[in-house]
Amino acid sequence: MGTADTVADDRRWMEPVTPWKTLFGTDGIRGRANVELTPELALAVGRAAARVVLPRGGRVVIGRDTRVSGSMLEAALIAGLTACGAEVLVAGIVPTPAIAYLIRDERAALGVVVSASHNPPEDNGIKLFDRWGMKLPERLEEAIAEEIKRAPRSDDLAVGSSRPLDAAASRYAAFLTGAMEIEDVDLTGMTIVLDCAHGATGGIAPRVLEHFNARVIGLHVEPDGGRINDRCGVLDLGPLREAVAEHGADLGIAFDGDGDRILVVTSEGDTIDGDLILGIAALHLHRAGRLDPARIVATVLSNLGLERTLGSAGVAMERTPVGDRHVAEAMRRGGMKLGGEKSGHIIFGDHSPTGDGILTAVKLVEIAHETGRALGDLAADVRLLPQEQSALPVADPGVFLGREDVQRCIDRARASLAADGRLLVRASGTQSLIRVMVEAETEARCAETHREVSDCLAAIAAQSAPEGDVDSRVGSSNG
Repeated sequence: MGTADTVADDRRWMEPVTPWKTLFGTDGIRGRANVELTPELALAVGRAAARVVLPRGGRVVIGRDTRVSGSMLEAALIAGLTACGAEVLVAGIVPTPAIAYLIRDERAALGVVVSASHNPPEDNGIKLFDRWGMKLPERLEEAIAEEIKRAPRSDDLAVGSSRPLDAAASRYAAFLTGAMEIEDVDLTGMTIVLDCAHGATGGIAPRVLEHFNARVIGLHVEPDGGRINDRCGVLDLGPLREAVAEHGADLGIAFDGDGDRILVVTSEGDTIDGDLILGIAALHLHRAGRLDPARIVATVLSNLGLERTLGSAGVAMERTPVGDRHVAEAMRRGGMKLGGEKSGHIIFGDHSPTGDGILTAVKLVEIAHETGRALGDLAADVRLLPQEQSALPVADPGVFLGREDVQRCIDRARASLAADGRLLVRASGTQSLIRVMVEAETEARCAETHREVSDCLAAIAAQSAPEGDVDSRVGSSNG
């Protein structure tokens, strides 16, 4: 998939528009705590999830990040689950991927995480995982949404129970330190700055890397639900970049609030995003004979330069719609060992079925140690194309993309770009937005094509929207 025509047909990658999408988005349920995401809704989700996934009872592992509303929503979910006979093991504040690990370790049938990932502190969310530690399939999310619509029934199972899950964080940390595939990794003399975003990784990530004798400098490690993701972590690399420079660190690693993704800052202050991490890992594993099949999974947002770099090294790249669930499902179907997203969700399939920020950090320092090269040098082996992204607010993204004048606009820009890059126009899976992404061989060509298609789409949106109804400006976005 190396041309604009084969990669960038937005109609292939549009999120399905179905009624249950109003409850479940691309990554579970999210909303403002106590406004859209209320204890009543959490109670209903717990009941419905137990009825759909555990019709004869079963074990559930639940955890949360540091948000103030987390304990409230956790309690409501536990009430709903136990009201339908579930046995709930409460892991407390742990990263989202810890739940994926603990589900399998406890042989549970369901996992629940109370977290809104990188969203601001006032938001929260509910993520559901199956018995293998993967995001719950969309068909089960749809069934849960339908179950919620039904009136509560009186034929519930016997009342279940809940209890703390002992040593949940320590067990997860032990799993992470055991993920090194080469023996006697000693990071003595290496300084690493960790920005834990006041989230769920603060009590685990520093001690995992200290286990290998690295000098770890913590940033925003205090669990603070009122400041989670606020001007820190993956959403703002400025503080991390400053700390790396101040301490002369070898690298900096930023997590999001629930710890399922990372971004890296090199000693020179450059950013290593998810595409570069995928490239570093894939090239190394392939050269070491540990990438079988020689194929990885990425999403439609991953850079065409990554695909070309890997292709020239003999590694194929399969693309999926946006969302780490789609990546994980494609990896499972094809038996692939590596996949991820540009945003920093990376899945090392030999170790975990889901994106894991701390695991990714462990694997990156392992690769640097094994190769004897700095991560910045390894990233230079992956040539990414210039890329620009933006977002256009519209009332109904699906309807907007189906318009003939919109398709003509997109087709003109795609024809102009031809095989020199890539154009993707898609409906957001979480907001009333159209997202535009352009890649090209040069910065100038990228900016020109992006401006062309963005201006055209904004003009159509402005002409078709009732006065004052839609903001037709196109603003920058992280995709």
